[in-house]
Amino acid sequence: MTAAPLTNLSRLCIHTITTKPWNIEEAAEKYSAAGVKGITVWRDTLSGRDIRKTGDLLRRNGLSVVSLCRGGFFPHHEHSGRKAAIDDNRRAIEEAFLLGTNLIVMVCGADPVQSLDDSRQQIYDGIMAILPDAEAAGVKLAIEPLHPMFADTRSAINTIAQANELAEKINSPFVGVAVDVYHLWWDPHLQEGIKRCGEQNNLLAFHVCDWKSPTIDLLNDRGLMGEGCIPLKKIRSWVEATGFGGFIEVEIFSNIYWREDQDEFLEKITAAYLKNV
Repeated sequence: MTAAPLTNLSRLCIHTITTKPWNIEEAAEKYSAAGVKGITVWRDTLSGRDIRKTGDLLRRNGLSVVSLCRGGFFPHHEHSGRKAAIDDNRRAIEEAFLLGTNLIVMVCGADPVQSLDDSRQQIYDGIMAILPDAEAAGVKLAIEPLHPMFADTRSAINTIAQANELAEKINSPFVGVAVDVYHLWWDPHLQEGIKRCGEQNNLLAFHVCDWKSPTIDLLNDRGLMGEGCIPLKKIRSWVEATGFGGFIEVEIFSNIYWREDQDEFLEKITAAYLKNV
């Protein structure tokens, strides 16, 4: 089964990291002119800006502020490191509130000098510590499982099953799961895990790009949708079978595309979205 064709850009969201050479003001203008309707804001783009006014700017350009990226990175073998992470996540919640979005994407973190079990416990503890702040601000936290190649430092949550288990253990309507095809396409239990998200009503975000083969950089060589081996339409059909009708978020880290003319790259993104997602 594959998903029905996408016929317009009404559900297209682009992460600011995708067009990294543009500042957020340029991104807002260019996305809007291209017919894009959503934007996920990476925190670095807010540096030195009035966050509330930036959110207003995005909405004046007809963009829904889908989420803030990113929170997390809770594990640390030192207590001081764990405390600093919790403090930073509280700042992220405040930034999301000021920006006018109700979702933060959580890249949960890991520390290679300790066991994955210890890192996972610290992720749970960290989310529980900031959960009252998130609830008070009306901001949801989307746990994003990352590919196992990042289990050393970026995330000890590596499968959709682990993300579901963590969200269910926390058991809050403010905590759910982000499905990113780059990190999860290989998982033989992905369809089952997405269905489980639907049953728990905790699927909060859906991110797309493609896995190029061969890939020359495991972090910064993501492909445009359709130029790799991820079965995007099939995965979208699983996501939409849960009832998810939210934004489809394009998140591409690419040293190659960041060197291109970004106006031309944006045209490629919208074309690839309509044809291959």
